[in-house]
Amino acid sequence: MGSTMANRHLSRSIAMQALFEWDFIGKRPESLKPIVQHTLGEFGPGMEDAGFIYTLVEGVEKNLPQIDQLITATAPEWPLETITTVDRNILRLGIFELKFSSAPDVPPKVAINEAIELAKTFGGASSSKFVNGILGAIYKQMGEPRKDE
Repeated sequence: MGSTMANRHLSRSIAMQALFEWDFIGKRPESLKPIVQHTLGEFGPGMEDAGFIYTLVEGVEKNLPQIDQLITATAPEWPLETITTVDRNILRLGIFELKFSSAPDVPPKVAINEAIELAKTFGGASSSKFVNGILGAIYKQMGEPRKDE
């Protein structure tokens, strides 16, 4: 795994943990940056470039209504509040990367696989299947862009 990939993976896991905490304490806009800074200090000390983390976290926050609406539309049998906080924020991150991010160097398959990895690391026994199912369905609805990458 190249260092960029490894760094990106760490960045995503820090972003997810920051979003988890932010969600947990009520999603107040002013608390997001301090939470990211704290999480970064705890899990990514000495990280040279935190730009990607802020791109992810701020991107999720900015697009939250559309992202949550997509989760609800794709998994109507799982009201948002019944999805665990971990799974909910992994989905938010994955959907942001899949649909709203302007990073051309992250193919959709990578975004989905990264979300599944986060679910395996932080979620419960069925988290990775759940995340894969929802992100896979959204990707299909998008017409599976960049499928061969």
